[in-house]
Amino acid sequence: MENNIYNPDYVKGLFNRMSSSYESMNFITSFGFSIRWRRQFIKSFTPPNYKAEILDLLTGMGETWKSTKNKLPNSNLTVLDFSEGMLQYAKQKNRQHYNNEIIVLQQDILKNDLPSNYYDFVTCAFGLKTFNDEQLTILALETKRILKVGGQFSFVEVSKPQNPMLYLFYSFYLQRVIPILGKLFLGSPDEYKMLWQYTEKFENAKNAMAIFARSGLDTTFSAYFYGCATGFYGQKSKS
Repeated sequence: MENNIYNPDYVKGLFNRMSSSYESMNFITSFGFSIRWRRQFIKSFTPPNYKAEILDLLTGMGETWKSTKNKLPNSNLTVLDFSEGMLQYAKQKNRQHYNNEIIVLQQDILKNDLPSNYYDFVTCAFGLKTFNDEQLTILALETKRILKVGGQFSFVEVSKPQNPMLYLFYSFYLQRVIPILGKLFLGSPDEYKMLWQYTEKFENAKNAMAIFARSGLDTTFSAYFYGCATGFYGQKSKS
């Protein structure tokens, strides 16, 4: 398993299996901060005076949609994920709360047919940790390709806090407590054990930010709640 945790088929299967409980578990694993972080990570966006095109990558069950639509109400929202399990719940949310106005795509962002120079904003919450450096490079180049010149982006990910005491508590919680809850929800702790393995390997968003910067995107680092989440935001200043 260790050598395959970044294999797209493995990642898709993992999230398919977690899809029935992932939204609740995401809230629990972050002590409810995930909702706040989803609002905070798009604060850098400057709303345009025209109808914007937004793309939410690795959209999962649509947990970021509310924050995005509140921040950019005059917009068209397209969302993308490759997990059919997650998108089953996303499509249900689209029907119940958004009148099916959100465009839902089942695609792998690393192999996609999205239009170039099209989107004004690209968002991605809590998906970076499932990519290795090679995949992050592709992700950066694809983000650059699909954004308009002047287009803005923001990414956020659960991270390892730098404070030693906070790290001890957080690692114990994710390593020991969350798998128990996973067993209660899914009957197996294995899937939720993987969330800590991904987080521990990811550490924080600085490496991913550097990869995006090397692709030619303007980037700025951001940290939330003493580094329990980190991310970066910026724009495509040139083609």
